[in-house]
Amino acid sequence: MKQQDREDRQRRARLAERLREIRREKGLTIQDVASRSGLAISTVSKIERNLMAPTYDRFSRLADGLGVDLAELFADSAERFKAGEFAIARNGESSLHQTDNYVYEMLFPRLTGKSMVPMLGVLKPFEEMKFERLVSHPGEEFFFVLEGRVIVQAEDRDPVVLEAGESLYFDSRRGHLYASADRMPARILVVCTQAEAEDLVALRTRKGQEIGQ
Repeated sequence: MKQQDREDRQRRARLAERLREIRREKGLTIQDVASRSGLAISTVSKIERNLMAPTYDRFSRLADGLGVDLAELFADSAERFKAGEFAIARNGESSLHQTDNYVYEMLFPRLTGKSMVPMLGVLKPFEEMKFERLVSHPGEEFFFVLEGRVIVQAEDRDPVVLEAGESLYFDSRRGHLYASADRMPARILVVCTQAEAEDLVALRTRKGQEIGQ
């Protein structure tokens, strides 16, 4: 096994362990987390057993179901962002999370209470990606292409291709997915707003329990 693959597996295992740890500390069952997050019981179970690497919408909903800040899923210790604070992210201080399709580089992973969730990402070519569904989550999303070309598919819209230096801003409740439009991976910057409580209630009411995985 390559060193990079080994490190990716270790990171996913730590996230799974962290989820179990938080759930048990709060005295919650998997059923409780599933009900509160709007995810299927099988999904929560697979993520906790490291059988599934959750995408952004799933781990953000898990954080809501557990009643913690998103950053707490990626760091054992965290500090709350305070009014007037000035935070700097140095090289090597991000937290990586890899799924079948994306590599997320979570910025400021030890800073809770942020209004925004900034991430860097690497996208595989469209032909190599495995999509089971469009991703959607409460909030708004800013997307900027750093390197390569990216194809964006969004619910009820024709696909659009963005070149390096181009960007997109949209309501992330609209189903969406990204992929490299070329044979080489693309690199992106994504900033999502944190969900408001009423947005989460509306999402659960509209979608109900997630079916399947």
